[in-house]
Amino acid sequence: MKLSIIIPCYNESRNIREVIKRVNSIPISDREVIVVDDGSRDGTREILNEESFPGVDKIVYHRENRGKGAAVRSGFEASSGDVLVIQDADLEYDPQELPLLLALIIEGRADVVYGSRFIPGKHFSAVSFRQVAANRFLTWLSNQLTGTRLTDMETCYKMFRREVLDSMELEEERFGIEPELTAKIARAGHRIIEVGISYSGRTGKQGKKIGWRDGISALRALFKYTIFHR
Repeated sequence: MKLSIIIPCYNESRNIREVIKRVNSIPISDREVIVVDDGSRDGTREILNEESFPGVDKIVYHRENRGKGAAVRSGFEASSGDVLVIQDADLEYDPQELPLLLALIIEGRADVVYGSRFIPGKHFSAVSFRQVAANRFLTWLSNQLTGTRLTDMETCYKMFRREVLDSMELEEERFGIEPELTAKIARAGHRIIEVGISYSGRTGKQGKKIGWRDGISALRALFKYTIFHR
């Protein structure tokens, strides 16, 4: 199975070289790497434009910042793999764990695999109690509304069979993409499995972009794609 690795990035000039290096080092030979620059203004776009990145198959540029959801959708549209996964460019997630997710799909055990930061046994470096609490609440609410039993709905590491994504039309422009994906996957009856992953969180000073407004957006998306789509 060919794996498409989608790397959405926005103002990640400090990390973009390293995340590409890490992705290129994973032991998966049949893969493609697609970077989506979401209107960066800190030099990320110039780095991608001017430097050579062996192993990167496509680079998609947004003229302006549209949001993570838009970047993810652009990456999906540009991909050709049988399986697709999202890899954020912020170095919080370790690409060496992608084979763990892929194995569950290859074995036929799941249509979708989430890498959970809250399954015990892996390294976890939290950024703040508030962020963990917000994530726990959103995941709990998502479970109530979708009938799932997830521990980490908001995880970046979501891996899908292509057929799953081809069966739905994604709409969210920003961080509402996470609950939208979960709600639509659950409504369609696709099999979701979680696997524990490690996590090295970063702070706002280190470039973390998600904030309280994104939590409100996630709540709106949860209700939009569950209660009001029935």
